[in-house]
Amino acid sequence: MAAPWLSPSVNRLLSAAKNASLQSRCSVVLSNGQYSTVHSPTEKTFDKILIANRGEIACRVIKTCKKMGIRTVAVHSDVDSSAVHVKMADEAMCVGPAPTNKSYLNMDAIMEAIRVTGAQAVHPGYGFLSENKEFAKRLAANGVTFIGPDTHAIQAMGDKIESKLIAKAAKVNTIPGFDGVVQTAEDAVKIAQDIGYPVMIKASAGGGGKGMRIAWNDEETREGFRFSSQEAASSFGDDRLLIEKYIDNPRHIEIQVLADKHGNALWLNERECSIQRRNQKVVEEAPSTFLDPVTRRAMGEQAVQLAKAVQYSSAGTVEFLVDSQKNFYFLEMNTRLQVEHPITECITGLDLVEQMIRVAKGYALKQKQEDIPINGWAIESRVYAEDPYKSFGLPSIGRLSQYQEPTNISNVRVDSGIQEGSDISIYYDPMISKLVTYGATRAEALSKMEEALDNYVIRGVTHNIPLLREIITHPRFISGDISTNFLPEVYPDGFKGHQLEEEKCRELLASAAAVHVTAKLRSQMVLNNLRVSSTPVEYMKWELCVELGGRCYSLDVTKSGNSFAVEVDGGKVEVKGELNLAFPLLPLTINGSPKMLQCLSRDASGNIVLQYLGTSFKVRVLSKLAAELNSFMPEKIPEDTSSILRSPMPGTVVAVSVKPGDTVAEGQEICVIEAMKMQNSLTAAKQAKVKSVHCTQGETVGEGDLLVELE
Repeated sequence: MAAPWLSPSVNRLLSAAKNASLQSRCSVVLSNGQYSTVHSPTEKTFDKILIANRGEIACRVIKTCKKMGIRTVAVHSDVDSSAVHVKMADEAMCVGPAPTNKSYLNMDAIMEAIRVTGAQAVHPGYGFLSENKEFAKRLAANGVTFIGPDTHAIQAMGDKIESKLIAKAAKVNTIPGFDGVVQTAEDAVKIAQDIGYPVMIKASAGGGGKGMRIAWNDEETREGFRFSSQEAASSFGDDRLLIEKYIDNPRHIEIQVLADKHGNALWLNERECSIQRRNQKVVEEAPSTFLDPVTRRAMGEQAVQLAKAVQYSSAGTVEFLVDSQKNFYFLEMNTRLQVEHPITECITGLDLVEQMIRVAKGYALKQKQEDIPINGWAIESRVYAEDPYKSFGLPSIGRLSQYQEPTNISNVRVDSGIQEGSDISIYYDPMISKLVTYGATRAEALSKMEEALDNYVIRGVTHNIPLLREIITHPRFISGDISTNFLPEVYPDGFKGHQLEEEKCRELLASAAAVHVTAKLRSQMVLNNLRVSSTPVEYMKWELCVELGGRCYSLDVTKSGNSFAVEVDGGKVEVKGELNLAFPLLPLTINGSPKMLQCLSRDASGNIVLQYLGTSFKVRVLSKLAAELNSFMPEKIPEDTSSILRSPMPGTVVAVSVKPGDTVAEGQEICVIEAMKMQNSLTAAKQAKVKSVHCTQGETVGEGDLLVELE
């Protein structure tokens, strides 16, 4: 309801903010029309479903349940008591403290929640218990429907060793490798030598990139065996490993399948998931630029063959590695809903959650293979609370002090489970949302993604939008020349953010000058009048110096209305726009081209941080006199980081490999930090003697905490 004492413009902003908040609670409305509706009010399914998950996927499932008239039950840990999925559900029950093994993986507590609430079925989402056959068995024993495949399919496909044997028997292409369980590090070396380097070491019961290492020699195989087995035990409670041939320059392309309990199975086209870091997907799209109709059909038919071989019934995904010659090899089958399922929904018009619920109730699929279209193009960017400048994304934690999704843009879908004020904690996956854009063509979908990323406001945590924007605008990505090696090949020295060309540098400097001048003028005004009477001319021209990247630029600025004419080292830039510094987004027109910038921070010393082209740039704007005086200030000597080791991320110390007095060589492991179930080995930057150790095994550390000092 509008507030009569506020202006119409403010009321419109409040209304937009309210709508954005509602849509952030997992909007699944597609801009290419609604889902192909197969659900009918007369088609009875379940009265009440419990969602055994959290975050965006729990919100996603609740959204479809509401559409189908099904009541929902949310489970949550104590720290998630105010989470969005809890507020969306009809009922909610706490299942334990924050650690996942005491809450979202606590089968006893979840079974009790089912009993108390009378839920008839459980949707597990992805992760947690979604592929746990023991959980599915317990549900069946208590007469509760598991919205997913039966335990036979979960067991068969959940074990990478068994699934590979089944795939071979079903005449599905498989990667050469060792089919048994690798017992020791030395066994791993012998097997790797027999297969031929490079090899992939991975957890038998794994998924999501955890427990996976590439080895190019014997030493890397030993190290990979150690870390993969530890990560597998930590993440899945199963440290078994397998080894297979690693395919150079592979594409990761997966086929979405949908099957019912009546022997019907469909393939819903492919998703290209090759843009990855640490074997975890970052950007996905559907369809793939690489597949031709013949290869697509061959992959789809093999995926269906595998599904039928294990009598699969539900939505599932068969993942393949595809080489440069379009040879494809079975990787694994995920017996659950995938994180990237929205892009398949966009190009097919099907609601996969709705389909899973229908199948679980025993209904047959209404579609035939010829009914499955490829309608347009969809792209998904996984927005994470991560620092992309550290290994393409190490976790960040914090509270979202400001949060605004770009849902005001057409053809944009945001699946999220957070809102302004939500905490991103060390206990759970750092995903903020799944940002999806849709278009009639790939170029249109990419253009929408670029616009959406520029309009996405996230404050309080470090996020990976700079990396996402650079990926989707990179010439190699635009041309479709990608593989799972894309990030290390494009950024061999690590991600450094957007590298400004001369013209873009001038645009940034001019924008910073416009923000600085606007802030100065605003500070001199009271009720739209100047604090001190003066002639207007004095407030129309400025001589400024702007520091960026260690260089100082001279700027002459002239303001006329809402237009700024800026001369930067001989080049001229025109900046237009009503700069309202009370809002995070700065819609500007720069040299006739519309641009969306964000002012992340500014202070009285002239420091301004602007997000431009996705990357944050810190500049310092000073008057000409202030810049001359500033040149006499002593320079701050940077810390010698070669003699200390700080934690690059928040996490838990899994192992400490040194003690005071030890001599370490350059590159030698000092300790291991686990963050979000991924283990990271921290090494010495130089040969030195250990002076002191400031961490112990099992201790929780924050980003930047001192771990070890060297002499």
